[in-house]
Amino acid sequence: MDKNTFTGLFLIMIIMGASFFFMRPNEAEIKKERIKAHADSIKRGQIKSPAITTAKYVDTSKAKAEANKPVDSALLKMPFGATTVGTQKFVTLENKDIIVKLSTQGGKVYSVELKDYKTFNKKPLILFDGDKNRFGLTFTAGSNSINTDKLYFTPTSGNLQVADKDSSSITMRLNYSATQYVDYIYSLNGTGYKVGLTVKTTGLEQVIANSNALNVNWTASMRRQEKDLDQERRYTTVYYLNTDNDVDYLSEGKDDQKEIADKKMQWVSFEAHFFSGVLIAKEGFTKSNLAVNTDVTDTTNIKQMTAGLVIPKSADGTYPMEFYFGPNKYNFLKTQGYHLEKQVYMGWGFLAYINKFSVLPVFNFLSKFTSNYGLIILALTLALKLFLSPLTYKSYLSMAKMRVLKPEMDEIKAKVGEDNPTLLQQEYLKLYKKAGVNPLGGCLPLLIQMPIVFAFFRFFPSLFELRGQGFLWMHDLSTYDSFITFGTNIPFIGNHLSLMCVLMTISTLIYTYFNNQISGATGQMKYIGYITPIIFLGALNSYPSGLNYYYFLANMLTFLQQYIIRLMVDDKKIHAQIQENKKKPEDPKKKTGGFQARMEEMMRQKQQQQLPPAKKK
Repeated sequence: MDKNTFTGLFLIMIIMGASFFFMRPNEAEIKKERIKAHADSIKRGQIKSPAITTAKYVDTSKAKAEANKPVDSALLKMPFGATTVGTQKFVTLENKDIIVKLSTQGGKVYSVELKDYKTFNKKPLILFDGDKNRFGLTFTAGSNSINTDKLYFTPTSGNLQVADKDSSSITMRLNYSATQYVDYIYSLNGTGYKVGLTVKTTGLEQVIANSNALNVNWTASMRRQEKDLDQERRYTTVYYLNTDNDVDYLSEGKDDQKEIADKKMQWVSFEAHFFSGVLIAKEGFTKSNLAVNTDVTDTTNIKQMTAGLVIPKSADGTYPMEFYFGPNKYNFLKTQGYHLEKQVYMGWGFLAYINKFSVLPVFNFLSKFTSNYGLIILALTLALKLFLSPLTYKSYLSMAKMRVLKPEMDEIKAKVGEDNPTLLQQEYLKLYKKAGVNPLGGCLPLLIQMPIVFAFFRFFPSLFELRGQGFLWMHDLSTYDSFITFGTNIPFIGNHLSLMCVLMTISTLIYTYFNNQISGATGQMKYIGYITPIIFLGALNSYPSGLNYYYFLANMLTFLQQYIIRLMVDDKKIHAQIQENKKKPEDPKKKTGGFQARMEEMMRQKQQQQLPPAKKK
């Protein structure tokens, strides 16, 4: 590999490393003050039934002084005025997998707990909880604008409606009169993470203006679940899928908002790193207004997300919707329908195809044989290296040829000198052509492997299966391992040092050393390649230990491959073959390769430009 080729490859590596570090999204600036919680004024309570599928009603009345508070008589005369007064009560829907707490204030989902998962500090995993979370309909009744989020619903008589032994449902009713009301009908199967919600209006056609469509407003503050708050925020935002099955999302690194009016939305997802809450409209939302905001002073909640949606009335006169509250596990989401798996981001463009259709199937196949994810990553790396071994062999062989040619290249340099680099390159190209050597042969196989390197860079952070899985000293492969914690942020490194990232960096330095021996790099080029691993140390220090573990294994296996290949390749035989190639007469019918031909033409043009202008006679 000559100096220019090596320098070009090195610059590509620098750009890659710099992009990993500098393109990491910064924390969003504070746009608003933290919402003051008023939940202290509400006396909460919750009773859970031990049955697998239940809906339980719990009364949490306020103190007598609050209950006897005078009511504005003008408020009662408004449409739905009687429902502006009440006390917050809760209903619990529970099955094998989730606990959903409904509030009579707004008739909304007040909190969701996933029973089979825990937070990083082993506490119950609650997606969202409290009065920061809102869900309501907005519409015009008479001359008044109504928002149901603050109105009081009443669980229907009997409270519990059991459809069958494997499911339960309950209706939260907002009364306008005895015969006119809005129903929220919630349903929950015996297992699973979906909660059905059907909105039904009865006798309100003359009360609600434009009742053919309703405005739905949903806001949730997703709670922190993971060890690395910065990383969790980095992968948390609002995703949405339109009815053409095109997925998109708001910015992950800053506050963002977007209005979609030209296409129907199939669903909107408040996606945290590994868990999400999704609102699905079976017939689509006709209009959507989405926003995501970050309060960097809040260490309890990751981000607050808002969706303003318009849902049309279905043929049966209802507004059918469905919630999904569960893990962002790619294969599991595929079984849930509505293309929910598309919210698991695995890279842009063809990188996503590499992960979804190549890496993930192999990973799932290996998972059938063991539940130890450290061993699975090892087997995955071995399989990848075996698959790429022909490219590795070709790269080593090309570098060996360049190393054998180096004495002749030095002779050409001494003869031509360095004052005319264009002529020097021309002579080099002539030598390559006679010897039958491709100067880029050692670099192109490496560049071909770059998409896989980028694909894995996104694959491991998005892989739900690694969450909570330990290996060796790494307690959780989905986040960083810290064997040194500094207690303060250090520029370029952060507040900790990851042992696996350090081992990855050392292995890269070792690989660079032996690669220099193979390529015959000397002088400044011999040391310039050591800068890239240092860049990766700072860039990957806070990335998942599973990712750094993979890079460490890849380096060590590449080193092992090259050691084995080195035993197979004889420099004397390569030199003899090159000399034989040089003795062969050039075939006039044989066309020069496209790249080499362009290089030769470019060199000739430069040489012509450097010639002095012809004197006029």
